[in-house]
Parts: sequence; structure tokens; C-alpha cells
Amino acid sequence: MELLFVALGGLLVGVIAYYALPQRTAKGAALIPAVGGVLASVIWVALTWVGLAYDEPVIWLITAAATIVGTVVSCILVSRSRVRHDDERFAELSSRAV
Repeated sequence: MELLFVALGGLLVGVIAYYALPQRTAKGAALIPAVGGVLASVIWVALTWVGLAYDEPVIWLITAAATIVGTVVSCILVSRSRVRHDDERFAELSSRAV
């Protein structure tokens, strides 16, 4: 049951990152929330495999912090990559003779 809460929390972090960070049009509306949900779930499962119990606050804090950082970083990287690729492609297509 806790994994469900963790996944939903990751989705929420992703939605917040999608709307709070710039260049919203450079990424899909579902990509960043999906990254947040998957990232939170993977971190949670890894921490439980390490031996942390779900009722300890440290597992929740580590999962939340790592999810926030990972989701924000991935959002920034995806946006920059998409904008750069779009600009390169536009320059390539606009330089062709008609």
C-alpha cells in the first residue's frame, strides 16, 4: 500500500515540476509526471531492499528528496535537449532551397 502512496507522490512531484519549470511546450504533458512516479517507485523499492522499513521517516525523506531532485533534473535536461534539437532541425529545414 505504501508503494501506491509513493508512486502517487512521485506523480504529483512530476506534475508540479511540469507546470513550475519553464519550456513547458518542449515536453509532453505525461512524460515528466511519469518520470516522477517511476523514479519514486524505484527509489522506494531499492531502499526497502537495502533494509529500511516503511514506517521509518528516513525512507520517506530520502525518497522524497531524490524524487524531487531527479524529476527536476530530468525535466531540465529533456527541455534543453528538445529545444536544441528543434532549433537545429528548424535551421536545417529553413536553409533548404524551395
